[in-house]
Amino acid sequence: MIDLWIGAGLLLLAALAFLLLPLLRGRRPQAEEDRTALNVALYQERLSELTAQRDAGTLTDEQWEAGRADAARELFDDTEDGDKPHSARLGRALPIVAAVLVPLIGLGLYMHWGASDELQLAREFGEQPRSIEEMTARLEKAVQAQPDSSEAWYFLARTYMSLERPADAAAAYARLIELVGREPELLGQWAQALYFAGDRQWSEELQKLTDEALRGNPHELTSLGLLGIAAYEEGRYQDAIDFWERLVATLPVEDPSREPIQGGIERAREQLGQAGSASSAVAPEPGPGAGKADVALEVAVRLDASVANKVQPTDAVFVFARAVSGPPMPLAVKRLTVADLPVTVSLSDADAMTPQLRLSNFDQVRLFARVSRSGDATKGEWVGASQALKLSGESETTELVIDQTDQP
Repeated sequence: MIDLWIGAGLLLLAALAFLLLPLLRGRRPQAEEDRTALNVALYQERLSELTAQRDAGTLTDEQWEAGRADAARELFDDTEDGDKPHSARLGRALPIVAAVLVPLIGLGLYMHWGASDELQLAREFGEQPRSIEEMTARLEKAVQAQPDSSEAWYFLARTYMSLERPADAAAAYARLIELVGREPELLGQWAQALYFAGDRQWSEELQKLTDEALRGNPHELTSLGLLGIAAYEEGRYQDAIDFWERLVATLPVEDPSREPIQGGIERAREQLGQAGSASSAVAPEPGPGAGKADVALEVAVRLDASVANKVQPTDAVFVFARAVSGPPMPLAVKRLTVADLPVTVSLSDADAMTPQLRLSNFDQVRLFARVSRSGDATKGEWVGASQALKLSGESETTELVIDQTDQP
């Protein structure tokens, strides 16, 4: 902050210079010179009038001489008075008063409308924090200085969760949702914070929040994971398996959280006495392609040039396959981002939404790639689609170009 005050002080000195330099330098000599010139001009004018009256016979020589002497005496008196010091109190006082008031008024206006606290906060964020506690303190200052900043509230809530302060995180998420609305992802994270703040006890409020989140986005990750945890801890192992399988099907292949979730699924299967594969205990009805070996589709996804400047790198991209004749639910899904494009991904039975709906159960599918800024896999802004593809055991590569407006 010291450089701010130095700059302000220099500007103040420049302003005071405009006010005080004329006072210090003084304008008295010029004023006296102008007054003397005026008195001389008046004397000459008076002398001309007397001379004209004498020439006209109105004045005698004695009267003319007396008038000239009087005019000369008045000129002398006026000139002598100009040499005496005069006090111009108003002219000197006004610049001094202004010089005092300008910095005071400027300081008052800055303290009222200025943003010194935000400037200091910006400087702090420009430095690398030494600990997560220091980062938390900065974020707390940020929401105090900018109570309507959704970004500050979001990062503060996430930081509270990482510090195992779920009650504080829940309060931060509540404020964030007031600012930006009931987004599915935020509802899921709010429910998660409330769950851990409530000693991992499931409640009707949490159920309503997760239900609302999944209505807005059936693939909302936090809600699916949370519902799986709650079901497992309540002994509803099959429900936990169902929620976690939906979650794994939505996560990217390279996501590191897939492995622990798969471990949770296996533990739930063991609790049900289904060690190995739960799908063998609940065999799906033979579909149109039953008995077919597992298939995989190689999909090359890219953005059309006309769309590239209308999306953001963080927008979600969902690549999925849907049966030509069958349920509308996707058979296999991969989640990416625009920043990952162009990319080639593989869709197989491992990416199935449920064990009952797999690629190998159908003869023909269509491939889709959808860009969704909100992260909702069911609707977005741009989409690309393929023609109907006949599935076979051979690996094939299909190009998907995202070039169409996504119609509801």
